[in-house]
Amino acid sequence: MSAQPDHVPALPQPPAPAAAAQLLIRIRSHRRAAQWEPAFERDWAKALEDSRTSYMLTPLHEVVRTWQMRLDTAPAVEAFTASGLDDEDGVDLDEMLGACE
Repeated sequence: MSAQPDHVPALPQPPAPAAAAQLLIRIRSHRRAAQWEPAFERDWAKALEDSRTSYMLTPLHEVVRTWQMRLDTAPAVEAFTASGLDDEDGVDLDEMLGACE
């Protein structure tokens, strides 16, 4: 009897080659650019170093995916925050996506 699963979950598609550059453009146009640009660059530099030592692109892909999610969800988070609704039972976005400081 085999302990192998019946199916293997599909891996996420790798980001496009220019995805990091496109993200940087989006970050620079965001109102939080002063905070987010240095945070993205730190994340990217660390992922680049990890990729160099591991010979894998996964760390770079994870940075791109995380920042894409952060930018895609930022308008909804800002709208919710501006609405004044109680968010005591919510989850911090940075806990879900990783700190951006």
